[in-house]
Amino acid sequence: MARTEEGIAAEARVAPALAEAPGLFSPLRLRGVELRNRIAVSPMCQYSSEDGFANDWHFVHLGSRAVGGAGLVISEATAVTPEGRISPQDLGIWRDEHVEGLARIVRFVEAQGSVAGIQLAHAGRKASTAPPWEGGRWVPPERGGWTPVAPSAVPFRDGDPWPQELDADGVRRVVTAFADGARRARVAGFRVAEVHAAHGYLLHQFLSPLANRRDDGYGGSFENRVRLTLEVVDAVREEWPADWPVLVRISATDWAPGGWDVEQSVELARLLREREVDLIDCSSGGLVPGVRIPVAPGYQTGFAERLRQEAGIATGAVGLITAPEQADESIRAGRADLVLLARQLLRDPYWPLHAAQRLKVGVTWPVQYQRAAD
Repeated sequence: MARTEEGIAAEARVAPALAEAPGLFSPLRLRGVELRNRIAVSPMCQYSSEDGFANDWHFVHLGSRAVGGAGLVISEATAVTPEGRISPQDLGIWRDEHVEGLARIVRFVEAQGSVAGIQLAHAGRKASTAPPWEGGRWVPPERGGWTPVAPSAVPFRDGDPWPQELDADGVRRVVTAFADGARRARVAGFRVAEVHAAHGYLLHQFLSPLANRRDDGYGGSFENRVRLTLEVVDAVREEWPADWPVLVRISATDWAPGGWDVEQSVELARLLREREVDLIDCSSGGLVPGVRIPVAPGYQTGFAERLRQEAGIATGAVGLITAPEQADESIRAGRADLVLLARQLLRDPYWPLHAAQRLKVGVTWPVQYQRAAD
């Protein structure tokens, strides 16, 4: 297509604006915490814990991404109750004894110039499953698993157990568990807390009418379905230092008719902003199996852009972000304030350092690796 004079003039106006806009390696301040760049390690389950305790694998996994230059390093989904683990091998923060193993990781991550974050989570009906390399199916009690809990007695997929529906006391215990988890995370030294309300786990189950069939104050209307998420956020915010940020990860859509969708996500984001949430981490899916998702590079970035524009809150983009230029453009164009990388950082723990080289941005390498920087 030929470029018109009007088009050339428009490009001339946009190019300087993008050049001057904050880029991938500009700092990001969230309350009193400053990230050295806009790159975050997305929470990724390692299925390598015993009884919820962090060990050397978690230390090396998270520590190496800090050495690699990420501005924010977020732990895997860390369960606030034993039955809230996705698998029996997941990290936990339901006991005071979990704190020291996590604190050891935090100390190393922060010593590398990164900020340590934790994702507080409860898997709900998707709990008690085997690691992916063991098939990912439900683990029964006789093999070390348990019966999951959920907003309603609706299993995730065929062959899964019917979860136990949470009663009013059970719902209150969930809120208390998130608050206690936040308190322990604070003691461990984490400076960013993310509430996991995505990927079909407990809070997402309450949000979506496809999983939430309740007829009490936590089901039915939008206001009722978001109630537990808001109560959890309030409880976490109360335990978290006022100068440290709270993030919330959501699935912006279920990709399924009659489910949670982006319009409801915008409304929820507005409510979360009022409750002093600092950034929405925008993912999608996970609530029901078998949905068709239009996966492509950056396929979820549009959700981050829409929530940022319509809800007036900072957002993070995640999902098939692999190229430095792609990530940088998302930040410069105002589609998101932060990019979260998962599989790409499994492939290359030093992606931020390599991205800086590609983008011709000067960054500081660890002194131990300085001789490889040129």
